[in-house]
Amino acid sequence: MTNNSLKIASLGIQHVLAMYAGAVVVPLIVGGAIGLTGEQLTYLVSIDILMCGIATLLQVWKNRYFGIGLPVVLGCTFTAVGPMITIGAEYGISAIYGAILVSGLFVVLISKSFGKLIRFFPPVVTGSVVTIIGITLIPVAMNNMAGGEGSGDFGSLSNIALAFGTLAFIILLFRFSAGFIRSISILLGLVAGTIVASLMGKTDFSSVADASWFHMPAPLYFGMPTFEVTPILTMILVSLVGLVEATGVYLALGDIYKQKLSGKDMAQGYRAEGIAIILGGLFNSFPYTTFSQNVGLIQLSGIKTKNVIYTAAGLLIVLGLMPKIGALTTVIPAAVLGGAMVAMFGMVMAYGIKMLGKVDFSSQENLLIIACSVGMGMGVTTVPNLFSEFPSSLQILTSNGIVAGSITAIMLNILFNVIPYKKKASSVFNEQKAS
Repeated sequence: MTNNSLKIASLGIQHVLAMYAGAVVVPLIVGGAIGLTGEQLTYLVSIDILMCGIATLLQVWKNRYFGIGLPVVLGCTFTAVGPMITIGAEYGISAIYGAILVSGLFVVLISKSFGKLIRFFPPVVTGSVVTIIGITLIPVAMNNMAGGEGSGDFGSLSNIALAFGTLAFIILLFRFSAGFIRSISILLGLVAGTIVASLMGKTDFSSVADASWFHMPAPLYFGMPTFEVTPILTMILVSLVGLVEATGVYLALGDIYKQKLSGKDMAQGYRAEGIAIILGGLFNSFPYTTFSQNVGLIQLSGIKTKNVIYTAAGLLIVLGLMPKIGALTTVIPAAVLGGAMVAMFGMVMAYGIKMLGKVDFSSQENLLIIACSVGMGMGVTTVPNLFSEFPSSLQILTSNGIVAGSITAIMLNILFNVIPYKKKASSVFNEQKAS
């Protein structure tokens, strides 16, 4: 192996490590929340890693139909975690994948025209939605810190110590390290917490021993998908937020590469994400979107060749075909996972607040949009029976906090920021015509 090949391989491994924690933690959280068995959880982790690699290839490989052709790494969006848990608890796992399939098809269909729709999703809308999602995830983290809902040692001192110890390790690592080590602090925290837990006798490696070394992905592993209106609406909203985030990543990479992206380039990027989401639904993994942490690695390393991302995608596919590797992640105790979740879910909420930082807070209208949408989202989440007497057709929009909050933000933004703009533009036109 030449020095250049060795360098590309090492950078590819670095990209895998930077996104690996996000890739494996999402299936662990969702699978644990909806009560999957150890074998099912192993499959879910493995197929997610595999599909991350395939989704990345779809985006990097530019052709006539899809792919932005930039070094983009795709992984499961954390924005989808809360909605998937809610859907799974209320409608079952089959409804999760039905909603993912429809949302992926929706993204493919609107990929060419999304640029025209993006004005309906300014930071005041997307920031509010992401903030709501982050806040609704915190109770999941708290339950895991205590040992997992329904566990025999729920709230025990050993679980609390493990959870806060893991969180403290992540915080200290983030504070006193830099560069690559800092970027994988959550992954290192999970490893350290699991090692301590094993010394305390709180880990079970039987799932690793039982897992095979190699498997082939099975379409519709969890059965035929079912299609429910509320879950579908929820996942479409999640996919739209993902496209807005992806737009920012595309533009950032275009700037790094000194490449001006055309409308066709953007449409092909959106279409690749839609195809990746559809494949996620078919193979029972997750909806995928761009991982911004890997953009940071490109800036850090200064290496802009796509061969590095092709290498990372290949490594993910190989790892995804090896269930024993996936099974290793399932031994992480709930308390350790909970400690890391506080940091991760808190970051989702913080990212939403960061998005809101782009909002003009001197506008009372924007403040009212945020206040009402976040208030509605949290209100419906904490009091889910609030609209139980409404007709079932209306409950589609009111029974889920994320949907209710998102719809509120979109409608109020149209009322305050879109319609007045049109009136103003019309008024200016009339004045010019009169003069």
